[in-house]
Amino acid sequence: MINREHYLNQIRGFYDSDLIKIITGIRRCGKSIILKQIVNEISKKTNNIIYLNFEDEEIITNIPNGDKLIKYVDEHKKSGKCYIFLDEIHEVIGWDKAIKTLRLHNNSVFITGSNSKILSKEYTDAFSGRYVSFRIRPFVYKEIIEYTKKLKTECSISDYLIWGGFPKRFEFNETDMITYLKDLNDSIIIKDLIMCFEIKNEELFKRIVNYILISNSRIFSSRSIEEYLKSENIKGSINTIIKYLSYLEKAYVINKIKPYSSKNKSELSYYFKLYDEDVSFNSLRCLNRRYDLSHNLENIIYNELIYMNYDLKVLNKTEDGKEIDFIAYKDNKEYYIQVAYSVAEEKAYEREIGAFATIDNTHKKLLITNDDIDYSTSTITHIKLKDFLLMESLDNI
Repeated sequence: MINREHYLNQIRGFYDSDLIKIITGIRRCGKSIILKQIVNEISKKTNNIIYLNFEDEEIITNIPNGDKLIKYVDEHKKSGKCYIFLDEIHEVIGWDKAIKTLRLHNNSVFITGSNSKILSKEYTDAFSGRYVSFRIRPFVYKEIIEYTKKLKTECSISDYLIWGGFPKRFEFNETDMITYLKDLNDSIIIKDLIMCFEIKNEELFKRIVNYILISNSRIFSSRSIEEYLKSENIKGSINTIIKYLSYLEKAYVINKIKPYSSKNKSELSYYFKLYDEDVSFNSLRCLNRRYDLSHNLENIIYNELIYMNYDLKVLNKTEDGKEIDFIAYKDNKEYYIQVAYSVAEEKAYEREIGAFATIDNTHKKLLITNDDIDYSTSTITHIKLKDFLLMESLDNI
């Protein structure tokens, strides 16, 4: 596995802190690997380290609850600061109380989890300011290039647009990879969500999930989802839809952006644009290999910009009624970004370039497409997708 310095650099300053270090994110995005990489770094200065992986049946059988965990640590730690690494800690009954106790006794505690029991609101309530969290995501393209080079394989941009960046999938041929991704999809939707949230109407939940995940990079409202269900003769209340969407967010399956209205200078409360955590969730639901490259490309751009640490908004309506895909903010710099698979056709070119018509030239305007021809104008910078995917930031544009 590659060294994921992007995340390690964020965590490194907290190695000796008494704050609980929570490494979270969707299943199989690489949290355990990062935990082991931290262990490796800290082992260079001390051997006072305890590492427990609670996916191991032997470990969870012998340490099933918080009291047993505290006892185990007390029996195995050495004198001085002890570094404790607890992988998939949510498997332990009473884990939150045990963690709060351990951090008080000269221990530096690191935990991982993707299950709903350790996601945002749950650990916010449990630790109330005594933690710092780090969200890990599937590979972006720069990481994929590094990893596939290590594996002595390759991954094209088209492959990335279809099958995304879950790290393990690069170890398989295409047939086995699809089997792996389908199994991962099922374990997230069924094990992590239906079981953990005790969802009774499984069929309704699955229909909503399928509709959302195959409709990434689009603006929704709970009402529009309700209308879709009605068109399919399926009953589902607004409250149920909102609840199910919150489950998907908590499990890091989807990401929301609130559209921003330039007219009202405020976010639109009832609308949201949704992105899949990984575009494979869309592609797995496509029939006859008719993959949605256009919307997946925008989803990929979203994931890459988040990785670059940009805050994002969607400009819902410009003065002439157009939508700008992203407004990206960082370090007091602002970029207006349009995304398209191609603008080679005249209509596509006019649509994407035209979206910038009422945006004044004091703003940096970017167009990202998969075209090889440069379509830059005097006021708009065209970035080829293959170049964008290798960028660390937008600063030098």
